[in-house]
Amino acid sequence: MAIPDAKEKWSGKVNTVTLGATPAEGGTRGSTVTIGGRDVHRLKGRPLDRMRNEILGFVFQFHFLLPEFTALENVMMPPMLAGLSRARAADKAAYWLERVGMSHRLTHRPGELSGGEQQRVAVARSLVNGPEVVLADEPTGNLDDETGDEVHTLIRELADTEQKTFVVVTHKRSFSRYADRVLLLSDCRLEPLETDS
Repeated sequence: MAIPDAKEKWSGKVNTVTLGATPAEGGTRGSTVTIGGRDVHRLKGRPLDRMRNEILGFVFQFHFLLPEFTALENVMMPPMLAGLSRARAADKAAYWLERVGMSHRLTHRPGELSGGEQQRVAVARSLVNGPEVVLADEPTGNLDDETGDEVHTLIRELADTEQKTFVVVTHKRSFSRYADRVLLLSDCRLEPLETDS
């Protein structure tokens, strides 16, 4: 799997592919994952941590928000881990929560949010450090169809307005109408899938 310099080639795109060999998973035996021409499997320690925290953003089927922290505090975590002050991290988190329509829920904990709201917070968290690419693995798998469509629309909007690249894995073929490029995984092969969009 190769991800070129996303700022130049994929900016503002939504792609649907498999994430089975991503840096988040540690890759698979015999696979190669390159990002910006760098072999991710050769990265160790701080360079790998930096790539995971700053170059890539992640959204999963389950939101993985920390239950004891508010929405704002959950989104503050990545920039604080990257070395930003608490005040600057709070500013960035508030901005991204506003962008995903959650500015009215900053002080709510995950257990006080609906499933769709939890995923919106997770999307904000994935974007807060300004990644080149957001990898989303079944981001609407735990949501009902209507809420899932809202999250898909949000991802499309953010790809367009923020010039962010999203690589989305999903079983929901209906998502293809939001994507610029769709690949189908069949018999261990990725094949382009023609869409009507």
